[in-house]
Order: sequence, then C-alpha cells, then structure tokens
Amino acid sequence: MADSLVIVESPAKAKTISKYLGSKYIVKASMGHIRDLPKSQIGVEVKKNFEPKYITIRGKGSVLKELKDASKRVKKVYLAADPDREGEAIAWHLAHYLELPDQEACRVVFNEITKQAVKDAFKTPRKINQDLVNAQQARRILDRLVGYKISPLLWKKVKKGLSAGRVQSVAVKLIYDRENEIKAFVPEEYWTITAKLSSGKADFEAKFYSVDGEKKELKNEAEVNAVLVALQKANFIVSEVREKERLRNPSPPFITSSLQQEAARKLNFRAAKTMSVAQQLYEGIDLGSEGTVGLITYMRTDSTRISPVAQEEAKEYIVQKFGESFYPETPRVYTKKNTNAQDAHEAIRPSSVLREPDQIKEYLSRDQYRLYKLVWERFVASQMASAVLDTMTVDLTAANTIFRAVGSKVKFHGFMKVYVEGNDDAAADTGDDDKLLPPLKEGDKVKKQQIDPKQHFTQPPPRFTEARLVKALEEMGIGRPSTYAPTLETIQKRGYVAIEEKKFVPTELGELVIQQMIEFFPEILDVDFTAHMEEGLDHIEEGKEDWVRVLSEFYESFEKRLEVAEEEMEKVEIQDEVSDEICEKCGRHFVYKMGRFGKFLACSGFPDCRNTKPIVKDTGVTCPNCHEGKIIERRSKKGRIFYGCDRYPDCDFVSWDKPVGHPCPKCGAMLVEKRNKSGTFTQCVSCDFREEAKEEQDQD
Repeated sequence: MADSLVIVESPAKAKTISKYLGSKYIVKASMGHIRDLPKSQIGVEVKKNFEPKYITIRGKGSVLKELKDASKRVKKVYLAADPDREGEAIAWHLAHYLELPDQEACRVVFNEITKQAVKDAFKTPRKINQDLVNAQQARRILDRLVGYKISPLLWKKVKKGLSAGRVQSVAVKLIYDRENEIKAFVPEEYWTITAKLSSGKADFEAKFYSVDGEKKELKNEAEVNAVLVALQKANFIVSEVREKERLRNPSPPFITSSLQQEAARKLNFRAAKTMSVAQQLYEGIDLGSEGTVGLITYMRTDSTRISPVAQEEAKEYIVQKFGESFYPETPRVYTKKNTNAQDAHEAIRPSSVLREPDQIKEYLSRDQYRLYKLVWERFVASQMASAVLDTMTVDLTAANTIFRAVGSKVKFHGFMKVYVEGNDDAAADTGDDDKLLPPLKEGDKVKKQQIDPKQHFTQPPPRFTEARLVKALEEMGIGRPSTYAPTLETIQKRGYVAIEEKKFVPTELGELVIQQMIEFFPEILDVDFTAHMEEGLDHIEEGKEDWVRVLSEFYESFEKRLEVAEEEMEKVEIQDEVSDEICEKCGRHFVYKMGRFGKFLACSGFPDCRNTKPIVKDTGVTCPNCHEGKIIERRSKKGRIFYGCDRYPDCDFVSWDKPVGHPCPKCGAMLVEKRNKSGTFTQCVSCDFREEAKEEQDQD
C-alpha cells in the first residue's frame, strides 16, 4: 500500500513523476487551480483588507473528492505544483482544502522533471511559502479590481462584453500609440550611390560616404547629380585599408520572452502555441526504452542563470563534440538585463544536453521536435566560445568623394557552428555568410563598372509583431513570463486589435476603449505606474512588502477615478461603415466589421440575418489554371492570407504566394512574389527564372 500522496497540476506531469517515485507514492492531478474568485461577483471585500472570497471552481467537485479520499489513506501528502507563484497558490489552496497543518513540510519543487531532480526534491520538502502565495493573491485581486470595476463602465458606455486589465490595456495602448506614430509619420527623401567596381577578376561594391572630407547625407536629386558629375571622369583609387579582428558573442540561454520571440521568428509559432508545446516538453515525453522524461526545464522564467551541473555537462559535450577551442577560457555567466527579473529558476534549457534533437526525433511530434531543437541549440551555443570575424574596411577616393566598401570573413565559427539568433525584420536568420573583398592595398586603382544612384524614403516605425510586443512589454517591466501569451490572446478575443500580415493593428473598438481609458484611467495605461505595480508584487514575493498595503496604495486613487468616470464618461455609439455590397440572402447592405484577422463583411440585418463574407481583394492577375477567373486574396480560418481563383469551386487554383501581373519571360508560366532577408523578389512557379530582389526599406 502507498505511504504518500503526491498532487501535481496535470495528468501528463503525474504520469511522468509516478514512474520515478515507485509504488510507495500515489500521484494524482488537481487539473490546475481548484479555487478561485467567483465569476458572478467581484469576490473581494475591499473594506476588510481586500479579503478574497474563494469558491471551488465549477466541475472540480469529483477531482477534489478523489484527492480528499486519497489523502485519508496515506501517511503523508506532498504538493508538487509548478515552481512559481501560481504553483505555490495551487499548493496553498490544496493544503487548505485537505486541512494540512500550516507548518507541515509538504511542498516539493523541481525545475526539471527528471528522475534525479524529482528524487532530490522529495528529500528536502519545505513549508508553503506564504510570501509567494501573497504575491499571487495580490496580483489576482489587483487584476480583479481593475477588471470588475472598469469593465461594467465600458459595457454601459461603449459596448457589452468589453473588459480592461492592467497588462492587456497597456499592450493595446502600445499598439494604438504605434498606429498613431505611423499615421503621423512624414517620409523624408534620401539617396544612396553605389559604385560597382572590380579589381582583377573580382567584383565588389562600395557606397558613397563623404565629399570634401566630410560625411554627407544625400537628401535630394540635385545633391546626387553634383556627385555624379564629379565622378564622370574620376578614377577610383584605394586611399585607406583597415583590417581588424572582431568577436561575436552568443546570445544567452532562453527566458520565457526570448523563447516566444525566437519561436515566432524561426518557427512561425504564436506565443500561446510556444508555451503549449514547451509545457509538453517540460512535463515529459515517452522516449521508448528510456521511459518518460521531461526534456526541458521550467518554461516560465525570466532568469538566465544556469546550474553548475548543467554548465559542466555542456562543457564536456562541447569539448568532446567540437574540440577545446570551441569552449571559452572561463564558463559563461549571463547577468540579468531586467532588474526586476526573478532569479528563482534557471533559464530554459534541455534537461540533458546529451539528448541531441535528432537522437530523439522519432519520439516527438513535428512541433515538439522543432521547439526542442531551438532550446537545445540556443543553450549549447550560449556556452560556447565567441565567433571570430576578420573585417576589412576600404576607403576609395574618386575626385573629391570617398566611397566605402566593407567586407568580413568568419575566421572561427565558435558558437555559430550551432546557432545564430534570428531577426525580427528578416524571414531568415542573420547568417554567417562571408562578404569578401578582393585583396586591396593603398594606392591600388580599381575599375569602375557602374554608378547606381537610388532614391529612398524613410519608413515609419514598424507595427508590432507578437515577438516585438512581447519584447517591448518585457523591456518596460510590464507583466511577467506567465502573462505574455494570455495577454496577446485576450486583446485579440476582445476585438481590440486585429492581425494583418502577422502584425497588430488596433480596431475602431480598441481605439475607442483606449481613448476612454486615457481620459479616465491614465494610471492603468501608464507604463511606469504598471511597472511600479509589478515591482510591488515582486517585493511581496520577497517578503519586503505587505500585500494589503500595496493594494491599499493602488485602490485609494483608483476609487476616486472610478467615481469621476461614472459621472463624466459619455456614452459612445459605434457606427458600422456601410458597404456598397448587398446581402444575397436578405437584400440589406453589408457593413464592415473587424474580427481577429482583420476586416470582413457582415449583413446589417444581424441578428435576423447572420450572413458574412470576406472582403475580396482583386490582384488583377488572370487565373493561370482556368484562364477565365481573376486571382483574389483570401484568408484561411486561421487568418493566413492565400490566393485563389474567384471562380471557386468551379476552379480550384490556390497559392500561398502572391501572383505577379506579368508571365515568366522564360517559359510563360505564372510569377509569384517571394520574400527573403534581403527583400522581395519574383520567381517562376515552373522554371528556374528569378527576377532581382526589390530593395527593402529599413524598418527599425
């Protein structure tokens, strides 16, 4: 008979742990939280020191009965929920329900679900950390006060079903502000001049840099023409060559936010998907003869710290696999960029670096494999030696101008042998391609092949992708690792933002709500105020602040704001924009609506008529399949843009790539638009024809 009961959150975690602990332990799952504030009321007694009124979550009755019965049959109960605030709160609620003594050492925590880590954790159980519990309670109550006090106002004054929140409202405000920046942006003209040159048989390029010894920006065509006139009969002569060695350091191992950002860039994962797949890898995967193993450490963390054991294992692996030169002289230690970062957990890393991704690929789903490979490569690279690049900068004099050519060559790959961090503005990684210059020395004459002037215009700041928004929230100290993914989901579900071409755009509803919040609840949207609140919650966790005092400080001014808003906030009417299209079912006009994935058409007769249809964008390209219909832009159910024939279902032509208006000059087939890190280019779907890349403007 079992001596002990172990309670975790999920069945997957329970299955993995039970295999490690053996028959003396019963392992059961609470299925997440068992108690919470009621949905039907605010559930907080503000005048009684913010006392929460917890109730059992609906549907948890049978689970709780099972846990209670099991607890009576054993000598000891262990609570092994996740090692964070939420996990501590779950353990606290379970202890309360199971009537465990306050001072009992029943709490067990482990950062990775491996046999050794789990067994070690059970050797040193501890009491429930009330500071951690209070920090979670304070956050929950704070969010409840904001949500349940402001939301009814928005329902009354704007539209039913709306909500507000500390983190979600700041996120929408960032998107709203960025859209206003884009609208207010005035492009400025500028020019570049590229000289295509050759030395011997080698071609290379140099960019205009200065005139008469002073660096100069070319702002208009007249300035460009003045340079071009001077260059007509000028020879290009090498005036200076500078060569130096440059080190490139690896990125630190992943924290929650950087994992979400990199998975978005490299794997095209949404933040919620990244966390879901990471949870599976953390809780355990059946690896056949090895059994079920947690493959990564806990995935909700903002610490880059690595345990000495993991660091030593990485060192041995790197030296054995790549050689001594690929390991730095001293082990790498990464410091916290964010001063508010919690250091309770390690960074996200593989539980054992010896489990190479390809060795366990057969046991993983495609998504699990890709994310595990990303975590594994990032961690291994983070422990490796720096890359060494030989760089060469050459100044060439032509008349009274200087043109500059820059080249580099990877001398020693170091960490780049394993992994290179992605880039928000590139479809591909910032790779290690060599950009070589021919051997040049001072006084060399080079041959002028072509002078290429180009007009450009400055670009507005880019809209936020999921990766950019997570990065912005993290840098501002808004939210915590556990809040990023649900925040991004919430602002879309509420209809405050839409996604267009993988970037966030505020909806009319989102703009209205933010405008009301700016007027009546500026503190909720204030980045410094919200970051200060996060700091207060961290201080509660560290035992430096009383949770009731932190809530009282916030609520005092918040309550006054509520009273003013109740009196002065005016009712807003949201008028639908009427289209010219007529509903084929009832004869009324369609109106434009905004959904999660942008605008669509809906019948103005709703709810009597629920007819909807997508907004069709004609590309002007004739269908290459039937030669009758036109290619139009469509959206999949998940919001992804694709292109199809307007004669569907009679013609089933589809393409993920945007068709181009003219046929391939080589074979006559359809050309489509493609994108890489250098820009956009057109490519034939049938032969190897490819047109030169169009230049991409700088976006950051």
